[in-house]
Amino acid sequence: MKAVVFYENGGVDKLTYTDMENPKISPYEVLVRVKACALNHLDIWVRQGLPGIEIPMPHILGSDIAGEVAEVGMEVKNFRPGDKVLIAPGVRCRKCVYCITNNDSMCNSFKIMGFQVQGGYAEFARAHVDNIIPISHKLSFEEWAAIPLVFLTAWHMLITRGQLKPGENVLIHAAGSGIGSAAIQIARLAGARVITTARGKEKLEKAKQLGADEIIDYSKEDYKERVLSITNNKGVDLVFEHIGPDTWEKNLQSLAKGGRMVVCGATSGPKVTMEIRFLFMKQHAILGCYMGSKKELLDVLNLVELGKLRPVIDSTFPLKEAAAAQQKMLNRENFGKIVLKI
Repeated sequence: MKAVVFYENGGVDKLTYTDMENPKISPYEVLVRVKACALNHLDIWVRQGLPGIEIPMPHILGSDIAGEVAEVGMEVKNFRPGDKVLIAPGVRCRKCVYCITNNDSMCNSFKIMGFQVQGGYAEFARAHVDNIIPISHKLSFEEWAAIPLVFLTAWHMLITRGQLKPGENVLIHAAGSGIGSAAIQIARLAGARVITTARGKEKLEKAKQLGADEIIDYSKEDYKERVLSITNNKGVDLVFEHIGPDTWEKNLQSLAKGGRMVVCGATSGPKVTMEIRFLFMKQHAILGCYMGSKKELLDVLNLVELGKLRPVIDSTFPLKEAAAAQQKMLNRENFGKIVLKI
C-alpha cells in the first residue's frame, strides 16, 4: 500500500510518501480501505517528538479515519467488506473500571490512532472491531473524517468536564482551528453565549456563521479587555483553552469568580507560569481534558446525523501531499479541518 511515514522525528521534510506492507489483521480486527483522513495538531506533535513517549517506527500518522471495510477477522460478525465506516480514534482495553464507566481516556492502556499505534495516512488501516463505527451516506468520507477527534475532545471539554450550562459565557480560542470550529457549535447547542477569538475578518465572519455571539480579532485588540467589556467586568464562566503560554495568563484574568478553564492542548508551548493566589482567591478551577469516551463520540455522531452539528472542512489534499497539508496547518491558514483524500 501507499503511505506517508516518517523514520525519525523532525520537520515536515521527514514525511515520506512510500510503499508499505498492508496491515495484517487478527481475528477480532477489521481492515479499512481509507478514503479520507483528517489532520490534527497531534500529528505535528507526534512527528516533532514528545518527550518520554515511544512510538512505532516507521510511523504512520492520522487519528481521524473514514473509509470502507476491506477485510474482517474471522471472529468479526457485524461488519462485512464494503461497509462504510469510521474508526474511533481512542483505543481502550474495554475491561477496566474506567472503560466500563465511559471514562475511556483514563484507561491505563489508552492509546490514540496515529499516535501510539499506526494511523490513517495510508491506503489501509487496521483496528479492533470495537473501534469500528458504521456511518451513513449523509456525509462524504471527507466530512466524516473531519469529525471524530475534534468534536469528541470539544464535547468532553465543554459538556462532560466543563459542565457548560445554558446562559453561561464561554470563551473559545482560535475559531479557525478544527477544535475551535467544533467547540463553537457545541457551546451554541448547549445554550451558552459564545465569545471567540480569531485573526482576520474572513475567519471572524465564518465564526459568526457557525454561531459565535461575539467575535474578537486577537491581532488587533486585547481579548481580555474585550471579554471584560462584553461581560460587564464579570468575566466568562468557562474558558476553552488549547493554546498554552500565549493565552494562559489572560485566560485566568478573563475568568469570572468561580469560573472554570478546560485545557486540552499546548500549541504555543508546554510550560506556563501563574499567580497562585488569584487561583484560590477567585476560586477558579483548571480542568485537564484528554480526548473522550466512545459513548461521547456516539453522542456526537448522533447529533451530526440529526443535523445539529456539522463538520467544517477548509481544504483537501492528496495523500502524497501530506507534508504540504501539515505546513498549511502550521501556518494557521485554515478555517476548519484539513483532510487527506486517499
